[in-house]
Amino acid sequence: MTQLTEKDLNQIATKGITKEKVKEQIGIFKEGIPFVNLVNAAVVGDGISKFTEEEQLALGKKFDKAKSGLSLLKFVPASGAASRMFKALFNFLEAYDPKKESLSAYFERTDDTALQRFSEGLKDFPFYETVQKRIKGKAANSDEELYLFVKEMMSEDALNYGFYPKGLLPFHDYGDHSATPFEKHLEEAVNYAKVGGEANLHFTISEQHIEMFTKEYERINERLSKTTDTVFNVTYSYQKGSTDTIAVDMENNPFRNSDGSLLFRPGGHGALIENLNEEEADIIFIKNIDNVVVPKVQEELTNSKKMLAGLLLEVQGKAFAYAKRIEDNNLTADMMLEIKEFLEKELNVRFVDKYPSFSLGEQINILKDKINRPIRICGMVKNEGEPGGGPFWIKNAHGHVSLQIIESAQIDMSNPKQVDILKNATHFNPVDLVCGVKNHKGEKYNLLDYVDHKQGFITEKTKEGKALKALELPGLWNGAMAYWNTIFVEVPLATFNPVKTVNDLLKPTHQVS
Repeated sequence: MTQLTEKDLNQIATKGITKEKVKEQIGIFKEGIPFVNLVNAAVVGDGISKFTEEEQLALGKKFDKAKSGLSLLKFVPASGAASRMFKALFNFLEAYDPKKESLSAYFERTDDTALQRFSEGLKDFPFYETVQKRIKGKAANSDEELYLFVKEMMSEDALNYGFYPKGLLPFHDYGDHSATPFEKHLEEAVNYAKVGGEANLHFTISEQHIEMFTKEYERINERLSKTTDTVFNVTYSYQKGSTDTIAVDMENNPFRNSDGSLLFRPGGHGALIENLNEEEADIIFIKNIDNVVVPKVQEELTNSKKMLAGLLLEVQGKAFAYAKRIEDNNLTADMMLEIKEFLEKELNVRFVDKYPSFSLGEQINILKDKINRPIRICGMVKNEGEPGGGPFWIKNAHGHVSLQIIESAQIDMSNPKQVDILKNATHFNPVDLVCGVKNHKGEKYNLLDYVDHKQGFITEKTKEGKALKALELPGLWNGAMAYWNTIFVEVPLATFNPVKTVNDLLKPTHQVS
């Protein structure tokens, strides 16, 4: 390995990273990250629970009854910039000149179906009126009007939507105002994460956007507080510089910028386990910033969230009682069997085949270890071709089988057996989690103790025309929660409405009327 210079060591220390950590990361590049070993796809009846309407309502009522004595938090990863959402519009501005060709000729030449869909749905976008007012009377014809419309949206000296964090773009049009995802998350929290007239929300954002979020909060807070009769306690945090990862060249030596300094890159959403670890609430709801719903879907979404939270309280109550029995050394052979069955049937824990041959003391230690873990209840939606990770049973290098959310990049696509298991997946991950992060004594777990560091990702990128390898930390709901106790539950497809491209805003699920 290339020796790190004094200057390198100073740079590393300034970021709050240790030299050992950097060497460990370079070691990961050299060894590579092994693919996961899929055992089966999790399906309803084997890894995914599905509840009747009656059961869902009962779980929701359980949560409603208990929540006044609990601290609740909605945790929203919101650092994503909108640039990827507008890729088609940036391409259009580069490829089209209204003075040289007509729009129809452009569409014929490029087969740009994304832009065609955008132009056809123009009046249904929540920002239509805003942009239209700004370009009024400037276009010579309708072809030029579309070009000016897109330019007004994207130019740095105009609305500059491409620079915006996704959470602050207009998503839904209510006539008298348009709502951003940030506003929708506050509104949504009122329905299931409000206790004693207050709702607590935490957004992880990019540091450069803090002023924009603060301004948006000031703009909407009074109106929203009044209409919902709620006090909103909103906090923010940033991805820590100490979670950045070193980049290497194709020979696995540290990649250097043109000024000779080391290149560090953000570690991906898995870095947010550190931010989550700083939150103290009894129940934490996690959901991505771009997944919001219009009023007609709100009730279904609320009921679904309450059901997940009620299930968490139900299994947590049992786990806490068993954990106390173990701690008090109040165990019979029958009770040990009962705890093992609870772990297997209700928390999807799998024991190694050799477990019965272990001594009594070893068995008690295993039960104690398995029951004293954070719990996550993860909503899963039926797979309808949307991209995203999915629920699988996997086996790790030590032969332990567990339920995990796995991304396709973690799967060996050259292995036909693994591909077959992937094809059998019936559900995928919409990022809809309800988390219990405290033990039976009310003490918070250190979430960093439950990360599988072998579940990161190595990707290839370029910088200044040079190829490099980048390391992403294990994803927040992937390897960063690998050693949590996990329950997957089928939730309605209507609760999943991400906006990956601008045209997603034209879907009926994002049209208010």
